[in-house]
Parts: sequence; structure tokens; C-alpha cells
Amino acid sequence: MTSLNIGLIGTGFMGKAHAIALRSVATAFPEVSAPVLDCLVDSDIDKAGRLAKAWGFARASDDWLAVCSDESIGIVDICTPNHLHKDMALAAIAAGKHVYCEKPLALNSADAKLICQAAAEAGVQTSMGFNYACSPLITLAREMIAAGELGEIFSFRGSYFEDYMASPEVPFSWRCLRSQGGAGALADLGTHLLNMAEYLLGPIADVFGALDTRHHQRRDPPSGEMRDVENEDIAQVLLCFERGISGSMEISRVATGRKCGLCFEISGSKGSLVFDQERMNEIRFYAAGDATGRQGFRTILAGPQHPDYSAFCPAPGHGLGINDLKVIEVRNLLRAIETGTPVDEDFANGYRVQLLVDAIEKSAEQQQWLKVSSLGLDA
Repeated sequence: MTSLNIGLIGTGFMGKAHAIALRSVATAFPEVSAPVLDCLVDSDIDKAGRLAKAWGFARASDDWLAVCSDESIGIVDICTPNHLHKDMALAAIAAGKHVYCEKPLALNSADAKLICQAAAEAGVQTSMGFNYACSPLITLAREMIAAGELGEIFSFRGSYFEDYMASPEVPFSWRCLRSQGGAGALADLGTHLLNMAEYLLGPIADVFGALDTRHHQRRDPPSGEMRDVENEDIAQVLLCFERGISGSMEISRVATGRKCGLCFEISGSKGSLVFDQERMNEIRFYAAGDATGRQGFRTILAGPQHPDYSAFCPAPGHGLGINDLKVIEVRNLLRAIETGTPVDEDFANGYRVQLLVDAIEKSAEQQQWLKVSSLGLDA
């Protein structure tokens, strides 16, 4: 495989995580060619130049459109605020680039579908930033469910709790604007949980959503004035999967004390699985057939026998981190480009998740159950 030049747009938390993964991927997975860190883009050219040097990029730019159309760039990596994803992705696709984009793909499912269709027509490979699905133990959970180790699946219960906006003193930002952030907790956190639920159990058919904003105003740093928050802090959802099981979700960006509380519990006739991202290197499994007096959840620690773990560590129980999941995510994209086989978390998947977000919002507005297919956008 020929090494491809990368143009990375965005230098925030996710931009740095992507840069670390891009630099590390060929070390962990020598079967893929190391991408060339060509250009780092930020609206502040001085910041772009300083971080390009620190992160190992050859050059810096403050012109994302020029980078998207640059003939030397093979992959455009988008790590910007949500409202910028659409124009950047479409520009890169139009120039024939492969595109790697943080979630959500767009502010609504209509725009997400437009991006998804453009990528399909251009024949480029795409990848979404749903890194939690790359966890070796999530892969194990999916395999156990598919193999029938939990028996007939009864229910799904999921949550994603963080507290980064729990304090009313947290200032107003683009995340509070519908025109820039789209949904609130659903966009930031719920997209990961929705993707996880469908990754494990297949498509969600029906939703019933309820949305709540706890801090209705926040102080705008430039003006010092209080501004209205335009999206939700908390989302609660009832679910019905196409496979005929029910489920529930709660997502909150004001869950005091929680830092990365992506959790799920899946119950079946033969057993149950429990996972908590704050303890990402273990999953708990209950086998219903254990002898009386010996029943209880047992903890399975991540180890080299689980897919992709051994690329980082030869010993079980030592653990991976979120940046390692990003490395796996980058490997998946590079392998897709080489083989022509799409990754699981591609733009079609990003569109599907945005469709679910829209359905939950519409259900909450109408205060009734809603069939996801009723939006009329699903391809």
C-alpha cells in the first residue's frame, strides 16, 4: 500500500487524538503503511504552525478548502465543530479524497444523507469517529451475542453520562447553538450510544424520546451577557429494535460526577453482559446455567486473545486507552482504502445514527412513539 498524505483540519481535543493515532498506527499495525502527516489546519495560522511542529506535520495552513482540493492530499481528516462537517466533507469528496470525520456527520439527517450519497458516488472510503465500537471487549460482546451465548436477547439498557456542562458557570459555546452544535447531549454523547446499540443488536425500529434542558442560559464570554441554550442537556429514550426487543437509554451532559459513563446492560435467556467505558478494559458476564450458590457476574479482563489488543500489549489486564481505540479506528480506514471494503463505522453508519437522532427529537416534540422509517430519508 502506498502511504497517503493526510490533511488534518482542527487542533482541539479530537484533533490531537487523531494526530496521535495517525503517528502511531503503523507502529501498532505494521501491516498498514504509515500515513504521511502533511498539513495541519487551524483558523489561527500561528497556532496551526506551532502545533504542526509539535505534532509532526510537515506544514500548516489556515485554508481548509485549499487543503481539501490539494492534489497531494489523499485523506482529509475533519475534527472541527459540528456545523463545519458538511461543507468540509463535501469539498473533500468532490476532490476525490478519502474522508475521516468525527461524529456527528452533520447537523441533521438530510445533510448526512447528502454527504453519504456523495461519498458513494465518488467511490471514496469514509470513516466516522465512533471509536468506542473499536474496543476489543465490545468486539467480544458482539461475538458472544451473535454466537448465542446470551441466548434469546430480552432487553437493552444504555446510558451515557458526563458532567462537562453540569455547572451553570460553564460558559456559552457553539455546543449550545442549534445552528452550530445541532442537538445537545444527543449529538455529543448519544450518537456514540446509538451507534453502540445498533452495532451490538441491529437496527432500532421505533423510538419515544423526552428532552430536557437544565441550564436554560449561560454566560457568553465575549459579551458577558446571558444567552439562551438552544438544545438539550438530558435525553431519555425508549426503544424497540427490529429484532423484536425493547430497550431504554438516558444521555446527559449534566450528570455530576460522571466523566465518560458510556454503559450498557444486555439481558438474555442464557446470560447478561454489563459494560462501563470508565472501566473500559473489563466486561461483566453472567451465565444463567451456573450451579445454584455459584451464580453471579464474573469479570472478563481485556487481553491479547481479544481482537486488536495484542497489537498494543502482549499481557492481559494491562489495559488500553481511548487513544488506542483511535489507532484501531485509523487502521480500519487505511485497511479499507487498501482493500476497497468499507469499515463498519463509515458515512452510511454516520447517516444512520443521525437519522436516529432526528427521530428521537421529533418523537420528543410530538410526545409519541415514532417509527424511524417514517422520516422518509432512510436509503
